[in-house]
Amino acid sequence: MIQIINTGVANIRSLQAAFDRMGQLWNLTEDPALIRDASHVVLPGVGAYAAAADAIDRLGLRETIVDRLNDPDKSTLCICLGMQLLGTSSEESPGIRGLGIIDRQITRFSDSVQVPQLGWNNVVPDPSCKQACYRAGEAYFANSFRLLDPPEGWEFATTDYDGSFVSSIWRGKTLACQFHPELSGDWGQELLEKWAVEVRSTDL
Repeated sequence: MIQIINTGVANIRSLQAAFDRMGQLWNLTEDPALIRDASHVVLPGVGAYAAAADAIDRLGLRETIVDRLNDPDKSTLCICLGMQLLGTSSEESPGIRGLGIIDRQITRFSDSVQVPQLGWNNVVPDPSCKQACYRAGEAYFANSFRLLDPPEGWEFATTDYDGSFVSSIWRGKTLACQFHPELSGDWGQELLEKWAVEVRSTDL
């Protein structure tokens, strides 16, 4: 069963519908034990960085989530704000700690483009990736902030909006997407299905 972390700041109906289409059982949870022990966990996110980080701390889930993300044998999917929370901080909420899984700050798009980015854009795995977890395609984005540089030890994909930014990273069985796979048509559904199956750590 897929455990979806209930931070209370994310609209997850589309994600739940995507898992329903796959015939995958899911559960919305705030239980640290379920999050720790589940084979598959999703950290979703829509909304403010500070509110999401506060919810994680208020629920006493920070240590559990960090331990899980550092375990290469546990499948974890981080979506949109969920990906941004992997960093140390964000320009959106100065002084608020991220999860610190990657040593990067999340930064805002410049005023030279429409902010937020809303709509479809290309996602392209970097040519350096030895094991691309998915093929290139188009995904749906809704973001004002982004990760500019890929962290060491992670494979990654990029998207061009206000210049190139990192739109996905993966390491072991952890996959983080700035875009919304659950809103990204057949391509996004394929990505969710690939993540949801039991895979070896070398496959993602």
